[in-house]
Amino acid sequence: MPTLTIVIPAFDEENKITQDVQAAAEFLSAHSLDGEIIVADDGSSDRTFDRASTAPIPPGIHRTVIRSDSHRGKGWAVRAGILASRGDYVMFADCGCTVPLDNALAGLRLLREQRCDLAHGSRHLPGSVIRRDRDWDRKILSAAFHAFVIHWMGLPASLTDTQCGFKLYRGEVARTLYGQSSTDGFMFDIEVILRALREGFQITEFPVEWSCDRDSRLGLRHSARQILKELLHLKRTLVLPPPHGRTEEHPRRLPRRRPPAGRDRGQHTS
Repeated sequence: MPTLTIVIPAFDEENKITQDVQAAAEFLSAHSLDGEIIVADDGSSDRTFDRASTAPIPPGIHRTVIRSDSHRGKGWAVRAGILASRGDYVMFADCGCTVPLDNALAGLRLLREQRCDLAHGSRHLPGSVIRRDRDWDRKILSAAFHAFVIHWMGLPASLTDTQCGFKLYRGEVARTLYGQSSTDGFMFDIEVILRALREGFQITEFPVEWSCDRDSRLGLRHSARQILKELLHLKRTLVLPPPHGRTEEHPRRLPRRRPPAGRDRGQHTS
């Protein structure tokens, strides 16, 4: 069983994925972590699958590349990767190395010290460093979206950055929550947070160093209708009971793992 699984969701990322896979391998090697890398290719039309499969990495690091037979959404890709994971701890990191992987050490420490079950990177905490910021219009849209989600969905105001693509979990917690989730699009983060709070799991944020990816696949303007549709579904189906957070005196018994949903067109393992 590997200590850490790194999941990288990808869609038409042939120009970035080699760097991402190599950075993940270098991080595991540099910190002597027994780990595995899983790339979840969300039906790319370019050479993402081939380049993820052939990126040179040191021996001893297990690599799996999963490919969907169609473009399903980022939520599908993260879910498929996490449900294929075997690590004691699992993380996903957005393509493009927007957050240097060394930042994961802070989240991993929180999990190992049993201070939380989910450790979320945040760009909005004291100690967070923004190397390249978003354009002003995207900053306004993102701030408005965050306020809307916190108030309308009833999430704790202590969550400063629900959409940061840099999150770590206890392995069985990740596989349980993502095994229950069904959101294929960008709002998968919100569903997983809601399910975690419903189940009494503890979420803690930690500051990260972040650079905006100008080639991001997410555009709030263009995706607004789908985002609203996903949020409406979650609002109707997931209601948060108080209190938030886990009670340590009553640990949960986790259900058994479930295989990832959806068909895969191909899979490469090395």
